[in-house]
Amino acid sequence: MKNLTHLDPSGEARMVDVSAKPVQAREAIAQGEIRLQKATLRLIERNAIAKGNVLATARLAGIMAAKRTGELIPLCHPLPISHCHVEFEIPKKRDRILIRASAKIAAQTGVEMEALTAVALAALTIYDMCKAVDKRMRIINVRLVSKSKS
Repeated sequence: MKNLTHLDPSGEARMVDVSAKPVQAREAIAQGEIRLQKATLRLIERNAIAKGNVLATARLAGIMAAKRTGELIPLCHPLPISHCHVEFEIPKKRDRILIRASAKIAAQTGVEMEALTAVALAALTIYDMCKAVDKRMRIINVRLVSKSKS
């Protein structure tokens, strides 16, 4: 197992120094899902949720969150991401919304946390907008799918 890079030799939390690393094109993809009732999904699709267009709002929330990840997670580097994309898929079973986000940057460090944050906040936004009609929603399986650099 690798050493934890966010700990100094005495075990104290620290920001990792990436200044010696080369700038590289980097991309991360994350995904997650929110389980909900079929009736809730029908309301979302008909744009009949009282708070407005759920998926459009969740997409914007995810992108905005990715851009502010460095402010939300204490030891993350504040990164000027060059692109963030959030998309949704409704499986045939119609019991969930799958959320997928990608983040891109040319930098000395990766954008995994930005992609993960985009997914989490998109899911939380769906939850917030639908909580009045669905008390059984569950956000699950938020995870990193891939990361790359070139």
